[in-house]
Amino acid sequence: MLSVETLPAGTLIPHYDRSALRTRIVHIGFGAFHRAHQAVCADILAAEHNSDWGYCECGITLNNNGELFNALRQQDLLYSVTEKADDGLHTRVVGVVTQALYRNCDGIEKIISAMCQPDVAIVSMTVTEKGYCYQPATGQLNLDHPAIVHDLAHPEDPQSLPGIILAAIKRRRDASLPPFSVMSCDNMPENGHVTRNVVVQLAEQQDRQLADYIRQNITFPSTMVDRIVPAMTAEAFQSLSHKLGCADPVGVECEPFFQWVIEDKFVSGRPAWEKAGAELVADVLPYEEMKLRMLNGSHSLLAYTGYLAGYETISECMDDDDYQLAARKLMLDEQAPTLRTTGVDLVAYADSLIARYKNRAIKHRTYQIATDGTQKLPQRWLDSIRWHLRNGSRFELLALCVASWMRFVKGVDEQGKAFVINDPLRSELARLTQSSAEGEPRVTALLSLKEVFGEDLPDNSLFRDRVTHYYQLLLLSGAKAAVRQAIRAG
Repeated sequence: MLSVETLPAGTLIPHYDRSALRTRIVHIGFGAFHRAHQAVCADILAAEHNSDWGYCECGITLNNNGELFNALRQQDLLYSVTEKADDGLHTRVVGVVTQALYRNCDGIEKIISAMCQPDVAIVSMTVTEKGYCYQPATGQLNLDHPAIVHDLAHPEDPQSLPGIILAAIKRRRDASLPPFSVMSCDNMPENGHVTRNVVVQLAEQQDRQLADYIRQNITFPSTMVDRIVPAMTAEAFQSLSHKLGCADPVGVECEPFFQWVIEDKFVSGRPAWEKAGAELVADVLPYEEMKLRMLNGSHSLLAYTGYLAGYETISECMDDDDYQLAARKLMLDEQAPTLRTTGVDLVAYADSLIARYKNRAIKHRTYQIATDGTQKLPQRWLDSIRWHLRNGSRFELLALCVASWMRFVKGVDEQGKAFVINDPLRSELARLTQSSAEGEPRVTALLSLKEVFGEDLPDNSLFRDRVTHYYQLLLLSGAKAAVRQAIRAG
């Protein structure tokens, strides 16, 4: 377990008075990204600016037995974050966690009660796109989602993220406690609007007066977050233990780059995040679109075509000149024209992303990035494709992106090796791929996913033609050849 006494010289450890921290933020989703991003920002504020904003960390998923939270408690709520670059590393121990609650161990009631502590001013979350129980094509609440169906029948024992937030809002209102702000830190365009939609729409189904209260009293600031934080593997933990001189099962590794853009709209106060490098703005959407389309969009291109071709990590993809050129062309030729961002040097931004992708010290696996594709396609690729269709411009690399995802969800790579598809629509994807013949029928079958492609794209002949072309090319010649052709065609 982590021991600050044995850490290497130069490690930043909490010298501030941790007992002076107040639980003022409840965060849902104690994943690697949050540990290396928002929590680090809070730790910098505590260490350098005497901030008393502490975090209650909550886990609400049912897919593990809470080892992470048990380890965190055993380590006095401390964990390490190591920034890795080709020229070295830098480690800090984060000390701003004041409470840790896990649904399987502590129960959902304790989590809701934690959100109702008087000092709590913000509830934030990093639960990935699928955690919002929404339809990616529309941004609206999915009333057929099993967790939402449960919450409509059992509002006092919620399972979903919207249901849990709604239960806490209701309890605070009934107790005459001040409202909190609800802040999404997930990769969705206008993530604050999506969060507001699902919470208000669920409230409309349960209690219209509560829905009106939320509209009048609760704010849902949007954010844009950026930092590459690979999932920790057994190999990564072993390497980290060697560097630290002790094991840290809660530790994470990340790149040095950090960006956080926040819509400054909070009803009960906020930390001085700007003192720790965050940007507080009136409108986050241009930054969100830039990051989602240029960074996340190119990341997903590399993930699907790279994994199919046998590249395990993004840095390996960057060793292939064609893949590097494809990523940059996608950013500048097909994504940048669709953006509303102003005053940003997009060429410099693209070059900085390529430099980050080349960081060999960060093992960002293509398979990890390729998960949950049905939740990611609309904001990373499909909105841009709609822009090109309206404007009559070419979108060859974007068409390849969609085709490579379709090839990926078959669950077999180009070497004939089967792999597991991790996606909330996994069963539907399996049904569609198993019931359709290869080639154009497979493309048609997957385009029938209205919750992903909407009503318009499946009916667009140009879109269908370009996706089918690249799907056939992936089958006949493989991902590397398809990438080369898309570069030339674009």
